[in-house]
Amino acid sequence: MSGAIAKKYVNALMSGCKDSELTEVYGLLIQLVDAFKLEKFNNIILSPDVTSKAKEELVLSLVENKNVKFQNFIKLLSSNDRLKLIPVVAKELKYQLSLKNNTYEGSVSTNFKMSQAQIAMLEENFSKKFNAKIKLNANENSYPGIKVELDDLGVEVSFSVERLKAQMTEHILKAI
Repeated sequence: MSGAIAKKYVNALMSGCKDSELTEVYGLLIQLVDAFKLEKFNNIILSPDVTSKAKEELVLSLVENKNVKFQNFIKLLSSNDRLKLIPVVAKELKYQLSLKNNTYEGSVSTNFKMSQAQIAMLEENFSKKFNAKIKLNANENSYPGIKVELDDLGVEVSFSVERLKAQMTEHILKAI
């Protein structure tokens, strides 16, 4: 439900702002998303004892901005008691900006360190495949192989050493 509400606010932002303003608003929203990771901040935002004006002033004090549209946007969220939706709004705005600019961000998970050249090659190949600009972030973890995730495009490609071994074993057993 909150996603649908956030989408309406983002659509209003998209129709009322230029591209440069949208990028600036997104940057400011990301700064606010970090504050929502703090329990005390969430307690204040969700508290019925704190006035909406005080909540609005708190949120606006967290970012240094001169953008009137951003300030008005926060005031609108505050007056409708929707400040708690800021993280969802930021995520939706990122998605809408990705669609508009045809640029997407994803991740590469491996259990070894990948070089910049390897990541660049993957970015180039995926960019050609999806006819979009793809930016990949490398994550070194315990995944036994390589997994590329592009959440905004709904794509996950993986090559697992364990799966390869299982398929080879199955193929050999069928051949016998």
